[in-house]
Formats: sequence, structure tokens, C-alpha cells
Amino acid sequence: MKKGVRYFRVTGLIFLAAGLLLMAAFVAANPAVVAPGAVAPDKKFKLDQFIEPATCGGCHGKIQEQWTHSMHNLSHKDPVYNRVAKFLRQGLTQAGEIQEAESCVKCHTPVGVITGFPEKLSDDLSRTPEIATHGIQCDYCHSAVDTTRMYNNGLVLSPGNGEDDPGVKYGPFDDCEPDFHEAAFSKLHQSAEICGTCHNVKHVAFGTDLETTYTEWANSPYNDPDTEKRVVCQGCHMYQRPGIPATGSTDRPENPGTATDDSVERPHIFTHYFVGGNTGVTGQFGDKAKQDMAVARLQNAATISLNTEKLAQKQLEVRVTNTGAGHSIPTGVGDLRQVWLEISILDADQHLVFQSGFLDQKKELADDTIIFRTVLGDVQGNPVVNLAKATQVLSDNRIPAGQMVTQTISLDFNPGKNFVITARLLYRGMPQKLLNRIPGEPLGPLPVVEMAKVIQTI
Repeated sequence: MKKGVRYFRVTGLIFLAAGLLLMAAFVAANPAVVAPGAVAPDKKFKLDQFIEPATCGGCHGKIQEQWTHSMHNLSHKDPVYNRVAKFLRQGLTQAGEIQEAESCVKCHTPVGVITGFPEKLSDDLSRTPEIATHGIQCDYCHSAVDTTRMYNNGLVLSPGNGEDDPGVKYGPFDDCEPDFHEAAFSKLHQSAEICGTCHNVKHVAFGTDLETTYTEWANSPYNDPDTEKRVVCQGCHMYQRPGIPATGSTDRPENPGTATDDSVERPHIFTHYFVGGNTGVTGQFGDKAKQDMAVARLQNAATISLNTEKLAQKQLEVRVTNTGAGHSIPTGVGDLRQVWLEISILDADQHLVFQSGFLDQKKELADDTIIFRTVLGDVQGNPVVNLAKATQVLSDNRIPAGQMVTQTISLDFNPGKNFVITARLLYRGMPQKLLNRIPGEPLGPLPVVEMAKVIQTI
């Protein structure tokens, strides 16, 4: 063998060995990232690899009870989502618009999508396998080992092989010794990224930012560079329980307890209520406790105040401050969530002389109502209600985390002494104007929640 050839072969072996050592060190430091059997989100698993939530509840009874009728559990069954999404799918002819409208199931029915059915919204969802109808569930999240992207559900999963071989379940503790499955600590489960990969949504064809909850948090004061001060999604949403809203404007005490019915006591067990601000759907499924929790969260998210110094110039300033949400108000589907100002002015004789933001007989809002929202547009720059048509964001006047916005109302009179001004910040999950367009049985009206209120006498 020639000396030069031998040199390159030896050198190559040295680099290969070094590479293997580096990879081994990386795996040791990041065991969840390249877990055996991990599969990227666009590939398929077998349905029988996943374990029914009821099986998990055999040991994790309290946690399963919290999760039942949560918005994660109801993501597939949510009647408002189902009827609105299917209505917006109708009549689309452009390929990119159809592609987006069909894609909702990737987050709402994730176990079904990654096991083969449903693949799209227009599939016969009545044929959805029973386990997939449970929405975002135990074995889906606790099989997550990595993310490929921070939008449109980029979770990488490493499930086991059903109840006979459940494999490793990942979570926030490093000392678990369960009987049914193996367990491993996962930094991912303590990060905002495990939430953000679904709670950021881009149009699958046009790339338009349709939901930006994770980005809103990432750009907020809650994402402090100091990890000791940083408050991730779980720091609010998985501390909440009945009587404890756990928002940025309230205390967020730990929840001492046990993760299973007979395990060790820990200072904090992450709660699994996942109600967000959805009072309508949780109420429809008869879960009054979760409905009340959603109301409490909304009522501890913002404050409202008046500035009457410019009344002589026939101007009233209303100030809204996001004091409690780690993201914008509203968040999620920002063109459909409704947060608005309801304002009334009574004169000294208690006669109504001004009003704005009141619902009409159809429970709809007037076009001139001050609504905090994103406005999506088509390629011509026209506003669109159907996000499948959205090629751009025309405007966004939502209230960022920790910030105050001021809305100036022009009046055609000068409010005088003893006039009473009332302003309320109101929320509901969907515009009734859209729900009224859906054929069939009436949908709604959804509950309207008073987030904040101020009354001032001049």
C-alpha cells in the first residue's frame, strides 16, 4: 500500500472515530433529541403504538380528570371549530387556499394525522379512530422528543408500541420510577417550544402568519434572558387551577402533590386544565369548573382606564393595558377572537347620549366598533374573513404583553358636569356575524366575558 493512501485511510478513520465520539457525547447530553424510533412529524406511525388516555388515567387519575374536557382534549370535538372550519372550506377553488383549509386537522386531530386518518378536514371525520378523537392527549405530548419547526406542529415523536411495550414517556422529572412504562427527563417539556410548535400557525401555501402566540411570547418581557426570571407558557397555564387564575397579574403559587395516585409528594405538579380563555366550548360540554377558570383567566389579563383631559376638545381616551397575558390580547386566531370596547355616556339626567360597541339584536357588532384584532388580506389587499385566502396581514392592533394602548374616541358634544362614562373591555371567542352565516342549526351566541370595566363621573 502506498504511503499516501495509508495516510488518508488512517486519517479518515481518526475523523470517523472523533465524529462518533462527538455524536455519542451529544446523545448523552440530549437523550431526547435523537431518541430511538423518533419520527419526524410528516411521517406516519401505527395507530396501536399509542396508548388510550383512560389507560394513563389508571395511574395519573387527578391529571386525567383535569385534562378531560380541556381544550386540548376537545380539540377534535370542538363544535365551533368543526362547523366554522368546514364552512370556510366550502367554495374554495384555488389550490393553495384548499390546502390551508384542509390542514386544520394537523393540530386538532394530531394522533389521527400521524397514523393515517384523517389526512384532511374534508375526510369523513365520523370514521376517525376512537383514540384520535381525544385530541391533544397524554401519549402524544409525552412521546415528544424534539421539534423541527416552530409552527404548524413540528413535534418529533418517539412513542412506544402500545400497552404491551409502552416505551419511554418524557416529562419534567428526572427521578421517576414508574411500573408501567419507562420515564426520562425532558428539557423540551419545560420549555415554551413544546407549546409554540402548535401555537404558531403559518398558511401552508402562502406562508402568512395566521397565529403567532409563541412569537408574541418570545418578543415579550416574559421571555427574560435570565432563565431564573423567565416565565414560559407552563408557568401560567400549568399553574392554574380552580380559584387560582395564575396570570401575569396574579400570584402563581406552586401546586404541591403527586403525579400519580401513590407516588412521592413534590413541590409542584403541573396542572393540565388547558382552558385558555374558552368559556363557550367547555361550557357546552358541561364542565362548569373549567368554564369558570376561563372566565377568571380573562378577568385577570387586562385593565382599563379613562383619560378625560381632552373632553373639552370632544375627545375621550380609553387606555387598555395587558397586565396578565404573556402574549397579545387576544391571541390565537387573531382575526376571529373578539376583544372590543363597549362605551356609554349618560348625561346629568341619566339619558344615554353616546354608545359604541353594543351588540345588536343578532348579537353582532357594528363595523365602527373598536376591536383589537389582526386583519388578514388577500393578494389584492382586500380584508378577508376566511384565513385560507390570507396572503398578508393588513393590520394588527392587538395589545402586546406588558404594554398599554390608547384609543381616542371623537365625540360630537362636550360631556359636562355629572356625566357618567362607562367603558368595558369584552371578549368572545368568535364573531357572531360569521356564526350567523353558517347554515343549519344556529350556532351560538357564544358567551361574552367582561374582562375589565371602568366608570367615571365627570
